[in-house]
Amino acid sequence: MGTDTGFELSPRKVDYIKFINGKSGPVKTNTIADGFGVDPSTITKTMAELAGDGLLVYAPYHGVSLSEKGKITAQFLIKRHRILALALTHFGLSHEQACREASRFESYVSKDAIDQMCRAMGHPNKGVCGDITHDDSCLEG
Repeated sequence: MGTDTGFELSPRKVDYIKFINGKSGPVKTNTIADGFGVDPSTITKTMAELAGDGLLVYAPYHGVSLSEKGKITAQFLIKRHRILALALTHFGLSHEQACREASRFESYVSKDAIDQMCRAMGHPNKGVCGDITHDDSCLEG
């Protein structure tokens, strides 16, 4: 798995990984910068860090794409968001509110907690934001 605890990435890096995951093929750093309203030099530095962590394949002037480790990490990040948003709907939040609120704190919830929540919820396949996938650690626990 690309993440061990779920705390390895800053909230901003989580957003970048999910953004890249949502695109097909290599993504240019200017596209990412435009998507987040930040300077391209900031993106270039962060993409180099993520590549150094083994999450991206980074080719200067050509763009970035997720490595295998990055794809596994992205799957977890998306699952974490969807499990948390789904849980929030059980407390009366609308789908939109749940998605927005989950985005505010999801980077502070561990993989173990998400796996336990997923098991307690009966391994749901659908969340308010899309399909929920399961990995071995979630299913085995």
